[in-house]
Amino acid sequence: MLKQHCVTEPVKCLTAQKLNIQIGALTLARDISFQLKPGQVTAILGPNGTGKSTLLKTLFGELKLDSGSIHHGQDSLDIKRLLHWRQRFGYMPQDIHLDVNLTVIEVVLLGRLDALSLRVEDHMLHAALEILQSMGLAHLANRDVRTLSGGQCQMILFAQALMREPQILMLDEPVSALDLHHQHVLLEHLVTQTREQQYITLMVLHDLNLAAQYADNLLVLKEGELVACGHPKSILTSELVQDIYNVEATVISDENGIPFVRTLRSKKVA
Repeated sequence: MLKQHCVTEPVKCLTAQKLNIQIGALTLARDISFQLKPGQVTAILGPNGTGKSTLLKTLFGELKLDSGSIHHGQDSLDIKRLLHWRQRFGYMPQDIHLDVNLTVIEVVLLGRLDALSLRVEDHMLHAALEILQSMGLAHLANRDVRTLSGGQCQMILFAQALMREPQILMLDEPVSALDLHHQHVLLEHLVTQTREQQYITLMVLHDLNLAAQYADNLLVLKEGELVACGHPKSILTSELVQDIYNVEATVISDENGIPFVRTLRSKKVA
């Protein structure tokens, strides 16, 4: 039987309003505002050190806001209720090392740590195996995670994030260790799950062409400021790429209107 959705239920957007983050004299984010909708994938772009990971950590509650607010529907980020706030997230940070004596299936199950007991319920085990199967990773289920490659670990951590059944899915450079084929496998799965489960999905990417192909919206950061936001077709231009990354670039569109960025060379620094 198909699940019936309540049409009167309000859409729970993730809204950031005038975010300012500062550590000492260093400003990490300045006056950033945006709204993310369920069922859409948003990619954060920008050069190194411009605040992309900082933004994810702030949304998750790891970094303290100096001013501004973050809301998910009618709920707001409150440091006093941080555990409650984080329960809605499936968060895959950057550079996590799986140096633990666990199998792949055990690592995936940790995505539901809040609901686990001494005995793993059959339905949770089936759910974890189903996620691995859908990603072509079922053959790794009983492998020690310490024997996996960096790319395999990245795929397993993505599976763990999905296991949480999140409302908000946040991924920091989720394809950095993956080969070309598995980059597309992960991102295709990400888009499919975002649409089907109505996740609010936010990810950091460095590959502009992957972002243009898989993201519904882009947030472009430069020196802690949000300098552009919108659909890739409308904002990803050669002028933007040159300004943000200081490289010469051309942007053309494929037969579907998706922009493709070809970088030529670094612009000389004066």
